[in-house]
Amino acid sequence: MAHPKRKISRTRRDKRRTHYKATTPQIATCPTTGESHLYHRAHWHEGKLYYRGQVLVDTTQEEENAA
Repeated sequence: MAHPKRKISRTRRDKRRTHYKATTPQIATCPTTGESHLYHRAHWHEGKLYYRGQVLVDTTQEEENAA
């Protein structure tokens, strides 16, 4: 049987347990668009990709130039 050389704290063990982890997905609301989305995820709104209220990708400009 394994013999630990030092004691590992109970809090480190408890952090790995499942009752500390979120079970339902957390929903955030974008401050710019008002859209609901998952935390730490970018989301599309009217042809633009938003993350934390900032525009990452804007596909509306590309469509206007192609037409």
